[in-house]
Amino acid sequence: MTELDHGIEPHAPGHAERLNWLRAGVLGANDGIVSVAALVVGVAAATPDSAAILIAGVASLLAGAISMALGEYVSVSSQRDTERTLIAKERWELANLPEQELAELAEMYRAKGLSAETARRVADELTAHDALAAHLEVELHIGTEELSNPWHAAFASALAFTVGAILPLLAVLLPPPAWRLSATFLAVAVALSITGWLSAYLGGSPRGRAISRVVVGGLLALGVTWAIGGLIGTSV
Repeated sequence: MTELDHGIEPHAPGHAERLNWLRAGVLGANDGIVSVAALVVGVAAATPDSAAILIAGVASLLAGAISMALGEYVSVSSQRDTERTLIAKERWELANLPEQELAELAEMYRAKGLSAETARRVADELTAHDALAAHLEVELHIGTEELSNPWHAAFASALAFTVGAILPLLAVLLPPPAWRLSATFLAVAVALSITGWLSAYLGGSPRGRAISRVVVGGLLALGVTWAIGGLIGTSV
């Protein structure tokens, strides 16, 4: 590794949080691709009516985006409430039990491998600088300025799902009826390959395995709904 390589390592505050948001966006887009594609492929297999396919696709997109947004809002709101409770508890302990909290901080650093003397000195200096931030970072791994925002989570989740859902919807509606299914399968395979690659890149995992996992799973879902739609279309 060169000095230049080392220099681009992300050490900025909040970098891990931004990566988590980006990874969640990729997964949200993946959900939009698979769920909407599976639905429109099933409907297209049952009927060639473009209006029926459009209505089903748009309804699925809206329902999925709203569901994703509500789910993220509730989940992140609960997380934020928990974080606020923990911060309030830590503030009370620092105000009422300062010596015990200082000893606790020193012990946590000693447990990380520092000598007792060094751990105490680090705890003293960090407490003098910002006692609350020091305890939140070491004990709870959160910061007072980086609390989760449920509105951001809801919007990002809905947007990611919508972006992912638009592609299969266009792929099934724009081509001639004879090419709809093959065009949708191809578009979904390409889109899932991209999201699989991004997910692996962000997580530092093998690209090929991640891509094959999402592509095979997504195409399997499309195949199942296509078969069911074909059966229903021929029996009704």
